[in-house]
Amino acid sequence: MTPALVDTHCHLQLERFDADREAVLSNALEALAWVVVVGDDLESSRAAIEMCGERVYATVGVHPHHAAHVTDETIETLATLAQRPDVVAVGEIGLDYHYDFSPRPDQRAAFERQLGLAARLERPVVIHCREADEDLAAVVEPMLGGLHGGIMHCFGGDAAFAERCLGWGFHISFAGNVTFPKAETLRDAARVVPMDRLLVETDSPYLAPQPVRGKRCEPVHVAHTAAFLADLKNVSLDEFAQRTSENAGHVFSVNI
Repeated sequence: MTPALVDTHCHLQLERFDADREAVLSNALEALAWVVVVGDDLESSRAAIEMCGERVYATVGVHPHHAAHVTDETIETLATLAQRPDVVAVGEIGLDYHYDFSPRPDQRAAFERQLGLAARLERPVVIHCREADEDLAAVVEPMLGGLHGGIMHCFGGDAAFAERCLGWGFHISFAGNVTFPKAETLRDAARVVPMDRLLVETDSPYLAPQPVRGKRCEPVHVAHTAAFLADLKNVSLDEFAQRTSENAGHVFSVNI
């Protein structure tokens, strides 16, 4: 029997799951070892916490899209939420220069403040980075001494940036887009990530992997991405599941 996988990043609290959330989560927990429901603002972070239970964990944070609204009160609210027993990280946080929904200076300021919060609370960080590699590195690198681990979620950079993130001691997580036919740059990045730093996720409801592309992504679909990456890394699916689940347990301090 194949060891159970972990979906390290999903958004089951979003509206797209309102009609069948309980069934989707039940299906996930039948197939997977555990899942992490990720917050991207205060409301979704609270909703992620509400979903916590046996083998369901949460993260809390403010996504760069919402960075313009981060205040002192926001940070203190996150600090309170992050100390809940089933909250395993601060995130998702970071920079997104593709959409620029928040001004870039606001994104960088909110990112730095949340990195500082994670350092203060001794929590790992879940980082979103889109078309902002150099600015993200400029924020992260001076703060590395205080951080307690990190995940580059839904990695979107090239092999060189992957190696830079590995140099920070971070884990790198791949979602369904690594399976897309034109995603050779992502596959090159996956090739340089050693098995002890590799994670897998769905980013549900987004980025359904190629076999189910075009459908709403669900945590169970992590199996498609895992099978693809196992083949890319030339390891058995059993080994891939065991190693990536161990990695997830290590970075999130979850022991199941």
